[in-house]
Amino acid sequence: MKNVLWFVFGIAGGFVLAHLMNKDPRGHELLADVDARITEFTDRMSDAYREQESRFSGLVDEVKDAAAGAASAAKSAASDALGSAADAAADAVDKAQDAVSDAADKTQDAVADVADKAKTAAGKAKSAAKKLAD
Repeated sequence: MKNVLWFVFGIAGGFVLAHLMNKDPRGHELLADVDARITEFTDRMSDAYREQESRFSGLVDEVKDAAAGAASAAKSAASDALGSAADAAADAVDKAQDAVSDAADKTQDAVADVADKAKTAAGKAKSAAKKLAD
């Protein structure tokens, strides 16, 4: 608490001393010079801050654009891959359908051949039976 009291006393003393200096023309000139230097310093700091902020803003905009481009490219690549996969799946289904159709046709041809051979054999058996019966 003692330190706070000394701090407040120092600030109050500084204000009183600055007020007394400001009454004297030489003190007024000195305080005006100090004020001008402080204003110049703060103006330079503000300008540097704004310049740095504009650099960062430009950099952030470039990063945003690059990220948007990368996202667009990734989306396009994913879309292309999905389209290729869909085409490959459709081709596989078509080939499977063709294979099943070919197998069904071959089975029908084999059944027809067996039926024809059975008819021929039945006809021969009927002729042989008729010859034996006569």
